[in-house]
Amino acid sequence: MTIYVVINLIIGAVAILVGFLTFWSLPIPASRDKNARFPFLSIIIPARNEESRISPLLQSLQEQHFKAFEILVVDDQSTDNTATVVESFGAKVLKNNSEEAEAGKSMACWRGAQHAKGEWLLFLDADTQFTNAGSLEDLLFFFKQKGARGILSLQPFHTVRNLYENLSAIFNIIVIVGMNIFTIWGRRFKTAGSFGPCILCNREDYFSSGGHKKIQEAIMDDLELGQAFLKNNLPVYCMGGKGVISFRMYPEGMKTLIEGLCKSFAVGSKSTHPAVMLMSIIWISGSFVSAAALIFSITALDSMAILLSGLVYLLYAFQTLFFARRCGNFRWIIFLFHPLLFLFFTGIHVYSLYRTNVLHSVKWKGRKIDV
Repeated sequence: MTIYVVINLIIGAVAILVGFLTFWSLPIPASRDKNARFPFLSIIIPARNEESRISPLLQSLQEQHFKAFEILVVDDQSTDNTATVVESFGAKVLKNNSEEAEAGKSMACWRGAQHAKGEWLLFLDADTQFTNAGSLEDLLFFFKQKGARGILSLQPFHTVRNLYENLSAIFNIIVIVGMNIFTIWGRRFKTAGSFGPCILCNREDYFSSGGHKKIQEAIMDDLELGQAFLKNNLPVYCMGGKGVISFRMYPEGMKTLIEGLCKSFAVGSKSTHPAVMLMSIIWISGSFVSAAALIFSITALDSMAILLSGLVYLLYAFQTLFFARRCGNFRWIIFLFHPLLFLFFTGIHVYSLYRTNVLHSVKWKGRKIDV
């Protein structure tokens, strides 16, 4: 067995260990007190051209055991029948009539908060949906346990249907890891902000921190909103949504998937702690190293090297599958080709760096966003 293969095997094994240290756990709010009482809740949903995606969320809200809430859908200059679909569920539609420069998700959320009657505010992306009839109570109960202060944010469980959607597996893992608090060291690292698709807070904290109005210029509004709360000495809790809330990312096709990932990558990575970033790079590199060791062993016809490098390669596949299944229902077979997933992730990251640092713009939902 050559020294090259030995070195690659050692690097691969170390990278697997680093992976476990980096993504140690992902807690979920999965307990509730059936006798718990909660204040009136305002559910605010920003929506831009969501006629084909918002119905599952509105249906799941109708099915919740907890009923003391209002639904405010802020139509952010949609050109489709979003408003008609929303009204068919009996939800209230608000028009976001801001100028184009002031439009967008943040200003839609701010408009909804201004019209909200609830003591607690729940911001939901239009493509999310609650998993079961008790999910909303799970969310509210955990927030109450934490003193009903600051932000409770959940990253929804990713529902995958088409083959190409599996390409986002590594992205889902890195988005969660990049929040800094899911390593073996827990909250020793400061959280990068909050997850965006599901944010729960109380009315007083929201307006005292400036809310979405304060961060209207931000591309990654979720991270910036969390930072605004932290600067106001308010806690930010980030958790996984498995069994509570789910979503389907970019069902429209590959073009939308690439645009969405590109928008998020480079900007989001700036909030990741350097130590977490380094561990993530080591873990990503390990996939390529394990593949290189296996290929070299096969070409050298070294049976012992093939056995050991094959074992490391498969361990990487199982670990990546284990991490991804915390985030979504990704197909297990794709992880046998994990270097291709990491290669796609790396390629999109490089492209996003080009868009943000050379072109200084990204595209999303028909809008050109300057960065």
